Amino acid sequence: MSSPKSLHGVNYAPPRSFKTVLKANLKETLFPDDPFYEFKNEKLSKRILKGIQYFVPICQWLPKYKFGLFMYDLLAGITIASLAIPQGISYAKLAELPPIIGLYSSFVPPLIYAIFGSSKHLAVGTVATCSLIIAEAVQHKVKPEDNMELYVGLFYTAALISGLLQTALGVLRLGFLVDFLSHSTITGFMGGTALIICLQQLKGMLGLKHFTSRTDVYHVLRAVIENRKERKKKPNLFWVSAISPILVVVVGCLFAYFFNAEKHGIAIVGKLNKGINPSSIHLINFSPEYLPAVVKAGIITAMIAIAEGIAIGRSFAIMDNEQIDGNKEMVAIGLMNIVGSLTSCYLSTGPFSKTAVNYNAGCKSQMSNVVMSLCMLLTLLFLAPLFGYTPLVALAAIIMSAMIGLMDYEKAVHLYKTDKFDFLICMVAFFGVAFISMDMGLILSVGLALIRALLYVARPPTCKLGTITNTAFRDIEQYPGSNETPGMLILKLGSPIYFPNSNYVRERILRWVRDEQSLENSQRNEIEYLLLDFGGVTSIDITGVETLKELRRCLAAKSIKIILINPRLGVMEKLIATKFIDLLGKESVFLTIEEAIENCSFSLNSSSQAKREDLEIA
Repeated sequence: MSSPKSLHGVNYAPPRSFKTVLKANLKETLFPDDPFYEFKNEKLSKRILKGIQYFVPICQWLPKYKFGLFMYDLLAGITIASLAIPQGISYAKLAELPPIIGLYSSFVPPLIYAIFGSSKHLAVGTVATCSLIIAEAVQHKVKPEDNMELYVGLFYTAALISGLLQTALGVLRLGFLVDFLSHSTITGFMGGTALIICLQQLKGMLGLKHFTSRTDVYHVLRAVIENRKERKKKPNLFWVSAISPILVVVVGCLFAYFFNAEKHGIAIVGKLNKGINPSSIHLINFSPEYLPAVVKAGIITAMIAIAEGIAIGRSFAIMDNEQIDGNKEMVAIGLMNIVGSLTSCYLSTGPFSKTAVNYNAGCKSQMSNVVMSLCMLLTLLFLAPLFGYTPLVALAAIIMSAMIGLMDYEKAVHLYKTDKFDFLICMVAFFGVAFISMDMGLILSVGLALIRALLYVARPPTCKLGTITNTAFRDIEQYPGSNETPGMLILKLGSPIYFPNSNYVRERILRWVRDEQSLENSQRNEIEYLLLDFGGVTSIDITGVETLKELRRCLAAKSIKIILINPRLGVMEKLIATKFIDLLGKESVFLTIEEAIENCSFSLNSSSQAKREDLEIA
């Protein structure tokens, strides 16, 4: 027997309080992974310990760390350090920073990440993409040749802003904002960036002295053509540039040192001073003249860095059937950039190439980052001057070889075969970055992705259901052999009903009714009941409720009654609070389609019987 609060098994309990609903919504928005599940039913001391371990992951894995694992991490750390040295110098030169800053940026940030990071695979370092983005933004305000100290200071300021934003997003658990950078956008952006970075390396590969600070394809190629005469100045050793991709940095240094390559026109890195990172607090610059540029660069690189770092960390974690917390990763990446910006480091994240090397080298924990940092410490204290002999052409080859791997043409082909709109988003990012600018390419691609999302919201899917068996109701377009129920039209709504889509939902439903009652269908199925399956309607606003009221009035004029099926908790509460359930009648709400059909069929049969009796009497 139904309780006073129910009919047909449907629960009509009073709506929850605003506080309860708000708490539930915030939990699902900010804590979808329920990170504090392990804290339940624990003593206070245990909660404090687990809290420390949660916010400072090194306190969790270090006490359990065994010497047997260290041998793997030692090998992995040395391996990624050997990659970090040439990459650090290369990406610093790409950004037109003093090369030593590239080495600094692989010393402090990995230590911070080892303390706060949750991924045991992610290897920390600078990335070419962010190096070029910050350089492009800063060079609109100051050129490195005009004021190198100011130029470097603005890099540190951009890194500080990035770190603060990343940390804030992680603390406030707003990691879902990163999801607006779709996979298609990132694929196209990385490919376009890789292309222009490769073209930028023509300066070093061809030995050009003059070049453009612009990053689009047109200006880079024009600079190569206009300065083509510079390639002919020292032809006798130009073959070094041709074979430089196969030369390692050590070989390049030895060659440059023993053969005095600089005297023959082959540029080298230059003097690198020994010593660890000096403080850079005094170089942080928030002057109103430069602030817009560094804020812009900081925001863009913050989002790209955490998107790349989290995506890469999750990808390698999945290989070991593990998971990482995206919000904790944002805090870790943010903190290492904050500390790094104050210790002569520019923006760092978890690059794919270095992480892949770390994973393949057999890393077992974040200790590999500690080993890499210690290797960088030794390099800074004793070996840094030796790398000053590195030919710039070798660095250009290193960058180009790394960037070629970012142009994932196979992924683009896959997008084209599977989803043309995703492919379009990818191509907009690629060509926007390559031929306009990096920020405009990103903005255009994200904008297109948002337009697609808005189209989904504004034009939600609806479908007409038919029966395959007595209990199976499926989309008749997907299953053309489905049977329709006489006297009834069954529709399934598959999205929230909000102000952006409420008019469309109303018009689409009325069009379903119109098509069903068209001349060719009128003799076959005269509609008396409209059954709306609300199982896919997760929420509804006031505009949506008013739309349902208008729809009820329109259909009542056609002698069609609305039946609601399986409205979810939040939707039911809104319908009760707005008195729509009272207007519709509790007898018109059911738990399942089968129950609704059975009840409506009984009413249809009773109505048909009454009509026949009236005709007989007449």
